[in-house]
Amino acid sequence: MENLRRRTEREKTDTARYAISNFARDVLTVGDNLKRTIEHVPAEAAAQDPALKTFLDGVEITERELLNVLERHGVTRIEPLGARFDPNCHQAMYEVQNPDVPEGTVVDVMQAGYTIGDRCLRPALVAVAKGGAKPGKPQADGNVAPARRAANDDFPSGAKPGDELGD
Repeated sequence: MENLRRRTEREKTDTARYAISNFARDVLTVGDNLKRTIEHVPAEAAAQDPALKTFLDGVEITERELLNVLERHGVTRIEPLGARFDPNCHQAMYEVQNPDVPEGTVVDVMQAGYTIGDRCLRPALVAVAKGGAKPGKPQADGNVAPARRAANDDFPSGAKPGDELGD
């Protein structure tokens, strides 16, 4: 009976926290369109035309207020630029050859992602670096840890399917 009470209480708090997920997801598209509007107006044009400058300021204020309202309700923006690619909250759109950053690092963001509580509301659309240094976990002496292998991995480290394996 105690387990049922705890589970019911947990489900009640989850429902309260995540009930606005569908609404928030729909409102994010409005925020994206406001952002696109701001980015579309050239800075020189806004500086030359006072009416356009005032309009752009109004759109920026509206976007900022929308993001503040979302944040008050637990919806936060994901800032993935420069972070390691995480398939739980990022969606890779393409890879970029970049030897300057470790492989698997987010190098460009096409669309911001958002979370609600600890759940991903909308994944960030990102570009991921390839061709750089392989990321690894440093060991205590500063060396990089060897790559992990899956239990069902039949290939030696570094070998790929189709490679000639010596018996």
